[in-house]
Amino acid sequence: MDVFYNPKGVGDVLLIPIEEGDRYERSYTTHGDIVRITNENDKVLGYNIFQASSHFDLNQTGKIQLTEDLLEEIKKQFIQNNINDSLDFDLSPKFVVGHVVSKEAHENADKLSVCQVDVGNEILQIVCGAPNVDVEQKVVVAKVGATMPSGLKIKPTELRGVPSNGMICSQKELGMPNAPKEKGIYVLDDNVEVGKEFSLTT
Repeated sequence: MDVFYNPKGVGDVLLIPIEEGDRYERSYTTHGDIVRITNENDKVLGYNIFQASSHFDLNQTGKIQLTEDLLEEIKKQFIQNNINDSLDFDLSPKFVVGHVVSKEAHENADKLSVCQVDVGNEILQIVCGAPNVDVEQKVVVAKVGATMPSGLKIKPTELRGVPSNGMICSQKELGMPNAPKEKGIYVLDDNVEVGKEFSLTT
């Protein structure tokens, strides 16, 4: 999960996006330096924490990965401002090395494959349309909850009636420079560790 801090462009505000929502149907409540953003059904869309530099030690700007330490500091601010919302976010890596352990033809689509992918702590079923996907490959998997460089959020879905939980990524989808124009997933070296976090700056 990422948070955002852009003091020059936005001001001394830590932005914590939770959910997307119509910007014209948002409500805002202020609790000290914290602004709680909700939709018309009171579902939390995110928070803005003002005077961020006085509350947190922020050494980075732009997109910042939310760490356990920073999350604990945010929780302290919530307690001090009497906000009882749960902040039990899943901070596990969302881009990881996967190992394709099986591949079957999709029953309803000739160009899709149904893959079982080991991501270290679980096996994910992922429907993939890349022509070069195959068993025994090491690949980059965007897990449910990941946000692609394009802004696409990875969610559980069904493709032609078959459940899919994640995406096997191409270099282009990962925003890598000099990505090949040919369609196809990014196949990693065989010696990379399954389940290891894949950095988008790699």
